[in-house]
Amino acid sequence: MTGPGRPARRGGLVAVLCAAAAVVVAAALLLRAPDGLRAAALAVGAAWVVAAAVAHRSTSRALVPWAAGLGAGHAAVTVWPALVPLVLAGWVGFGLALPDGRPGPARRVAVTAALGLVGAAWTVAQATTAAPPAGMVVAVAVPAAGVTAVASALRCRHAAPAARRVLQWVTAAAVLAGAAIAVLMALHVMLGSPADVLAWSTAATALVPLGLAAALHPASAPAAATALVEAIVVAGLAVLVVAVYLVVVVGLGRVPVGAERDVLVSGIVAAIVVAVLVLPVRARLVAAAAALVGRRTGGAEEMTSFGARMTRAVPMDELLLQLAESLRAGPAPAGAEVWVGADGVLDRTVAVPDRPPARLELGTDERVVVGRARSGGARWMSVWLPGLLAEHTGRHGPDAPVRAVPVAHLGALLGLLVVHRPAGADPFSDDEDRALVELARQLGLALHNVSLDSALQASLEELRTRNVELQASRARIVTAADESRRAIERNLHDGAQQHLVALAVKIGLARTVLDADPESVPALLDQLRGDAQAAIGAVRELAHGIYPPLLRERGLGEALRTAAARSPLRCAVEVDLPGRYGQDVESCVYFCCLEAVQNAGKHAGQGAEILVSVTLTDSLLRFRVSDDGAGFDTGGAGAGFVNMRDRLGAVGGDLEVVSAPGAGTTVTGTIPVPS
Repeated sequence: MTGPGRPARRGGLVAVLCAAAAVVVAAALLLRAPDGLRAAALAVGAAWVVAAAVAHRSTSRALVPWAAGLGAGHAAVTVWPALVPLVLAGWVGFGLALPDGRPGPARRVAVTAALGLVGAAWTVAQATTAAPPAGMVVAVAVPAAGVTAVASALRCRHAAPAARRVLQWVTAAAVLAGAAIAVLMALHVMLGSPADVLAWSTAATALVPLGLAAALHPASAPAAATALVEAIVVAGLAVLVVAVYLVVVVGLGRVPVGAERDVLVSGIVAAIVVAVLVLPVRARLVAAAAALVGRRTGGAEEMTSFGARMTRAVPMDELLLQLAESLRAGPAPAGAEVWVGADGVLDRTVAVPDRPPARLELGTDERVVVGRARSGGARWMSVWLPGLLAEHTGRHGPDAPVRAVPVAHLGALLGLLVVHRPAGADPFSDDEDRALVELARQLGLALHNVSLDSALQASLEELRTRNVELQASRARIVTAADESRRAIERNLHDGAQQHLVALAVKIGLARTVLDADPESVPALLDQLRGDAQAAIGAVRELAHGIYPPLLRERGLGEALRTAAARSPLRCAVEVDLPGRYGQDVESCVYFCCLEAVQNAGKHAGQGAEILVSVTLTDSLLRFRVSDDGAGFDTGGAGAGFVNMRDRLGAVGGDLEVVSAPGAGTTVTGTIPVPS
């Protein structure tokens, strides 16, 4: 390793060696004064050192400080028991740091830091005593373990496959440790044995670091899901057996003694062994009997278990991996592959044993034929899937049985199941073919549901985006309305109102002049007439900006031609519509075109020409305003285009702006209208 990784790796090695040295020193001191509880704590510390060493050799080196620190902490506890609270805080911090050992969100960092401070304060408070009270330690440890387990379970659901395997292995070990502690406690209550139940319970927690070591070791990591399931089964059965015997003892009303105690212990051990071994022994006996009569087992079992797992919230990648492992353990001893995709492009998603990623592209004919097939052997694959057959033959030989089972739903090809057997193995039976086809059908349904979930999430995200845009558009519309009202007020004050005030003053003057100088009255009346026409023009111009009377009376064609005549650039208008449309639609088109023409007049440059066209195509009212001017970078579109989009959005329309420097500009809007 080179670069920044080398100091980190060296630091991890130093941490492991220091923790190992602490365990060795504590062991040497313990030999001078043996003690059961301290020996158990030292055993747990040794297990943490093993976990730290495995983590150091893995890719999860961030877990090394946690494991090494807990190993050294357990060793220190054997010398100074007052450190127990600090070690407990370390356990909880480790649980919160899973699966990668990194601090994670700020909230988790804060909780870990708070736990460290509480543990340190408790340790200082107990510094003068030999050890904190056992009952208090248990009262703190049990809820802390519960909170850590819940936090790990919540992270496991959304974790990546590698991280999920770490959480599953550690959870499996914690479940077994908890069950062992419960059994020890029950035995102590029933039989008074073991006498030092706290020491035995402490030793049981060594399963947790050993579970971490198993999670980080490449050989055992893939079995995480199986280990968790088996751990839950074994723990549940063991606790159930002990609970039943506890009820029996309570029924006796006394603690068994002498021969009764020996019989009870033997019965408990026998019942636990039988409960734990009955299922795996039965499975092996059924397999041996089936092999004796020449039948294979596994197809129906895999199919049933897959159908059951589909009903739970199991991530699809984990589900496919379990499916491939189950197929290899049953009808496909040479390996199984799951290909997933759509539109004739399939990717090898899972393969057991592991295979490199690959892609299979099918033509239209191949996709139709493969999607409608039930299953196919070597001869069928030589025609429709020759690449997969060549790969199988190269690995297992030309005589090795193989099956390719299409995974489809409602005629759409969603994937393939490819199962292999070694050369010389029995061919696939009809029962196995039926089981594989049914398995592929259920997998097709699962993949279809996943695609529906993805589409639903995409739709929800689009709705959220549109909702945000709608809220912003409404705010802009309100702002624009307020600005429009203020503009109208300004225009009335500075335009029509000034004309009317001047007109009123001159009318009063005419009254005075009429008596003093009658000959000047005609000239004054001409002035009054001119002022009145100016006021009418100002009011008409103001009304034109609010809603052009010409648009209301004559329609889009006349209104746009009149507006084009006021443009400083040469502007042609082409309107080809079968009739009139609603006021909201026509005003939207008019003002959007007017905005685009005004923008072109400001920015297109001298000599540019503008073309405005309005047409109806396939129930879409379409307007286009194009110019051959300077153009611009559409990434810097201004407020005018935002206003146009808001106007169009209010009537269900869309806007498209195409422009580039030196290539002119084209503004296109579409509005759906009734046929």
